[in-house]
Amino acid sequence: MKRMHRGVLIVSALLLPSCSSMRSETASAPAAAAPAVAPTPIVSGTIGETAVTATATVKKIDLKKRLVTLQGADGETTTITAGPEVKNLDQVRVGDEVVATYFESVAYEVKAPSQGTPGVAVAEEVQRAKPGERPGAAGARVTTITATITGIDKKKGTVTLTGPDGDAVTVKARNPDNLEKIKKGDLVDITMTQAVAIAVEPKKK
Repeated sequence: MKRMHRGVLIVSALLLPSCSSMRSETASAPAAAAPAVAPTPIVSGTIGETAVTATATVKKIDLKKRLVTLQGADGETTTITAGPEVKNLDQVRVGDEVVATYFESVAYEVKAPSQGTPGVAVAEEVQRAKPGERPGAAGARVTTITATITGIDKKKGTVTLTGPDGDAVTVKARNPDNLEKIKKGDLVDITMTQAVAIAVEPKKK
């Protein structure tokens, strides 16, 4: 992902799901007696990462309906609903600037079959403005998909991955030399991290 539309960026920032601490959507496991040392991955790396910042000006506010109309530098306007996670909305004034930053990265890690099981795990965290502070929010979502290596073609330099739902996809290896280090049955963790931060700046005089 190389760029994100301004309207989508700001909507995502203002409409983050409400929660106060990190949570996982996978089933919880019994607490271990002592923290385990993470095993060394067979192969790991980062596929890519990007950060985009967008600025918009508040053009209209309806506090009763919690509707905020924003206008970007290109003149385009977007009306959004500020959810309950957007605290201190009554402090926002027409002319204030809303600055939203979106970050995304994708990483992968190959590990032995004994070090995990195929599946999907999602964790989220949201921080909100405290009473009396300027409105704002910051949130992060980390999604990890664990797939199984079901095919390796060293001649073509490709790897076939089968996800937890049974769907298979063949991808080109970024480094063909890594194909010598992996084997069928190994697991691949593909982790996508998405973070959004939003801040409301006072109207410039």
